[in-house]
Amino acid sequence: MIAVAVLGHGVVGSGVVEVLERSRASIGKKAGADLYVKKILDIREFPHLPYAHLFTKSFEEIVSDPEIRVVVEVMGGVTPAFDFVSAALRAGKSVVTSNKELVAAKGAALVALAREHGQNFLFEASVGGGIPIIRPLHQSLAADEIDEIVGILNGTTNFILTKMIRENMGFDAALKMAQELGYAEANPAADVEGIDTCRKICILASLAFGSHVYPDKVPTQGITSVTLEDIQYAEDENCVIKLLGHTRRLNGKCFAVTGPCLVSRESPLAGVDDVFNAILVRGEVTGDVVFYGKGAGKLPTASAVVSDIIDCVTADGPIATLQWSDSDGNNVIDSREDAVPRYLRCRGEGLFAKIGAAFGEVHLLRRPGKPADEEAFTTAPISGYELEEKLAALTAQGVEVLSTMRVWGQQ
Repeated sequence: MIAVAVLGHGVVGSGVVEVLERSRASIGKKAGADLYVKKILDIREFPHLPYAHLFTKSFEEIVSDPEIRVVVEVMGGVTPAFDFVSAALRAGKSVVTSNKELVAAKGAALVALAREHGQNFLFEASVGGGIPIIRPLHQSLAADEIDEIVGILNGTTNFILTKMIRENMGFDAALKMAQELGYAEANPAADVEGIDTCRKICILASLAFGSHVYPDKVPTQGITSVTLEDIQYAEDENCVIKLLGHTRRLNGKCFAVTGPCLVSRESPLAGVDDVFNAILVRGEVTGDVVFYGKGAGKLPTASAVVSDIIDCVTADGPIATLQWSDSDGNNVIDSREDAVPRYLRCRGEGLFAKIGAAFGEVHLLRRPGKPADEEAFTTAPISGYELEEKLAALTAQGVEVLSTMRVWGQQ
């Protein structure tokens, strides 16, 4: 028998306990040993639960217990999760987590610490919930050179944008519906400001390109400024608006950015709606591979956690393919060097002439009820540096720039 400890009894933590108990027999066959939860760490009381006797408020009880071989961290945040995970690894226990904030901030250090102590630090559930993506990246696609990863990585924002696109629903109303349905937190900032997506693309970029990509090096924009006018103009371009995390090799380094984009309807990402996620991985050998499914949820995420527990138990030491080096940030190129088509929406007098003077030839877009003093358009591929110069030229002529987005899938 192999004992497991769970740090945190929230949505995912309770799901892990449920999955381990519900599928104990089949999990035991796959793991080659009976797995059971011995301790659950939480500051709250759960006297009504049939396993209430498993709870403890003392992490020391867990880290000092030689029978506990795998620790599951599902507390969230960096503090005290990092200290707990580090201590568990030093004590000779493998660690599994769904905590994308922890992996994005401390992943390189924790992977190295796990290897140093002959253990594993696994985090399949930190990106995509129940969608397998971490394991395929470092195992199934290990023989390929990954060139690019782009994905819809947050179900909350995708649900909101789907409502705006399909039902002409404003952002505030769509967010309220997402909260009522349990898709969005009472404080949705991490989702709608793009922070959650940024953390996830940092994890994927670190793993794909071999050196840690820190979130503070990735320009991040959320969807709070996306309007129904933008949705309508995107439709005229045969596009939909999606919040994308995007990373690729560029000029010998790694490029990464998070933000709303116009996505061509010809792209496989365009049809990914509601709370579903999709991750497109582009390799030199395999070409495009797309991973699709619900990116969150109690049981799908818990299932990914339990799969990692099985890997920890069956692995003969550290998994060789799961590693990347730390970095000082110089591995990430300035995102402004990337040249892509851009979408802009502007307001002002004499717009057509001013836009032409600043950008040259553009593709003007239409929408029902467009005011005479508003124009929206897409450009040829231009770098961020060029965009800044052209925006400065517009604003100097009294033009108000209402919206700018990248266009993906039309290069």
